[in-house]
Amino acid sequence: MANRLLKPLERWVKLAVLPPAGAAMIRLLGRSMQIDTRGQEHVDRLYQEGKRVIIAFWHARQFMMPLTYRGTLAHILISQHHDGEIIARIVERFGFRAVRGSSTRGGVEALRELIRLGRSGVDLVVTPDGPNGPRQVAKMGVIQLARASRLPIIPLAFGCSKKNSSRVGTASWCRIHGLAVSSSGDHPCGSRRRAMRRNWKPNAWNSKRS
Repeated sequence: MANRLLKPLERWVKLAVLPPAGAAMIRLLGRSMQIDTRGQEHVDRLYQEGKRVIIAFWHARQFMMPLTYRGTLAHILISQHHDGEIIARIVERFGFRAVRGSSTRGGVEALRELIRLGRSGVDLVVTPDGPNGPRQVAKMGVIQLARASRLPIIPLAFGCSKKNSSRVGTASWCRIHGLAVSSSGDHPCGSRRRAMRRNWKPNAWNSKRS
């Protein structure tokens, strides 16, 4: 009986405390960094032309994304897991809106909603490797989304280092031409196309539900 009472209380505490604390921590980190952005001219050019994009970054870097977003309105795909609710409430404090779903729960509905939103004229944000991994192995879901929404994919990376105090945080953007796969790190766009292609895994979106 006690456990039944404690679980809802624990969940309420997490949802009440962790989102504001998490948002405050991200803002604090942002103030403590000197961020150097590379490759932003690609996404800025698209925005100047009135276009919208799909921003793709690895799952482990999602909390740094609010520090680097250059657009005005983005909908981010977040799983329906309990932890996903905490993440959704954190990113909403930065002006993002959440679309809930993943490849294992609510994926079909989430994909349809993202397609609708993308065609309506907003940015979309996804983690192509997803919460269940494999880590940094992109799945085909982001390609399917790009084809259906007709939006270009913009890979986004974020790295930190305390070794060089003149550039603590580095955000890197890179445009994917068409639907080809390319890298967004220190290499030019397309320079690792063949190597990256091995990391794309099919069947990211399916009708299975848990």
